[in-house]
Amino acid sequence: MTSLRLICVNIESPPLFTKETADAPRVGYEVDVAQAVAEATGRRLEWVYLPWSEMIPALNDGAGDAILCGQGITEHRSQLVSFTRPYAVFDEAVLVRRGEDIASAQDLTGKRVLAIADSTNMALAQTFTGAEVVPFAASGDDVLGELVAALRSGEVDAVVDDEVALQPLTTAADLDIAFSVPTGNRWAMAVAQHSPGMLELLDDGLAKAFSAGAVHAAWLRWLPGLRYPFAAEYAGGPV
Repeated sequence: MTSLRLICVNIESPPLFTKETADAPRVGYEVDVAQAVAEATGRRLEWVYLPWSEMIPALNDGAGDAILCGQGITEHRSQLVSFTRPYAVFDEAVLVRRGEDIASAQDLTGKRVLAIADSTNMALAQTFTGAEVVPFAASGDDVLGELVAALRSGEVDAVVDDEVALQPLTTAADLDIAFSVPTGNRWAMAVAQHSPGMLELLDDGLAKAFSAGAVHAAWLRWLPGLRYPFAAEYAGGPV
């Protein structure tokens, strides 16, 4: 059976995905979506693990068939890759140290706010009037871990990221989500622009996964606290 090679980082980022080890398989929302697409296209799922900053260059060099790894559709990324229809829609949030007097964008005036460069998170951070926005290069494997480490050390006062990724961190005694912003960022599979056939294959596979109810089932399994952003019968976009 032909493989479907999907690129992602191999780290702990529940409920999206967990780290694959010799003793534990990779599980999570994005993993279930990937498996549903693989089955719909008649292929065997294979993960290709790379650092975040290397994923798009590696995709365009043929290291994988697509990226399925928290890729929000942005103008910058759209210049580098093509995107399938979205498989998720997420809002964004601001993470702070627990006890800080920050509850709104206005409270970030004069504060150092960290966000991944050229991301939807950076675009949001740049709307916070008076905040000092600090771009993060995202060159390592554990990007979120590095962002949180900078926050905990006091190097920055806040971190902007997708709410779904930050939510699990609120169980820590020292961290809290100050506020969320309903940005409705669309996440999709990224495909090399020189591979229109693969884009069509994966788009069709994703459509079949939606029609079969597999994406909805994955959402209910892994993201029960978030509103499912698509119609019960997928019609091409969020509702």
